[in-house]
Amino acid sequence: MEKFTAVEGIVAPLNRANVDTDMIIPKQFLKSIKRSGFGPNLFDELRYLDRGEPDKDCTGRPLNKEFMLNQPRYANATVLLSRQNFGCGSSREHAPWALDDYGFRVIIASSFADIFFNNCFKNGILPIVLDEAVIDALFAEVESTEGYQLTVDLQTQQISKPDGSVIAFEVDAFRKHCLLNGLDDIGLTLQDDELIKGFETKWQQNAPWLFNAGQ
Repeated sequence: MEKFTAVEGIVAPLNRANVDTDMIIPKQFLKSIKRSGFGPNLFDELRYLDRGEPDKDCTGRPLNKEFMLNQPRYANATVLLSRQNFGCGSSREHAPWALDDYGFRVIIASSFADIFFNNCFKNGILPIVLDEAVIDALFAEVESTEGYQLTVDLQTQQISKPDGSVIAFEVDAFRKHCLLNGLDDIGLTLQDDELIKGFETKWQQNAPWLFNAGQ
């Protein structure tokens, strides 16, 4: 998993509450278990005017010009701003895969669904919870200022705004450690690689009949 230290980027505003995982990546795209290739179908039903299908080339599909990802001012955004209960619905891990594949590294909202929140950390995305009043102010600034950018520093747990002001945010210490060091569940396990090998060797010595069953 890619290490997360700091992100400076354009903010894309999704001014909706209760954005569920089917809205993030519709169910017809769940056939693949690869972590890549989902970006073109992120928010598919909001982004396009026709129905998307797996392996369908998105080039030339009719766009919903009102949707923020189709507006030039939000091109290449890396920070997503939304409302409460973001990521509700099913537990599909394809949702953070699609967000990451598109290029989002940070999601800011007033609350998140628990499973989605956990899945973000496991896939290198930083979900940040801020008070609703702070979210309201950010929406106003983003929508009134083209090219609005934020700098999110995980080490200091601070969001720097264009006017120089700073917003502090909370993050669990263990999850922070994992993001800073690029450790997903597999990476954490591999930190104990030598202990695991030692256990397997000892187990084979103490119970050799378990390993000769097929011989």
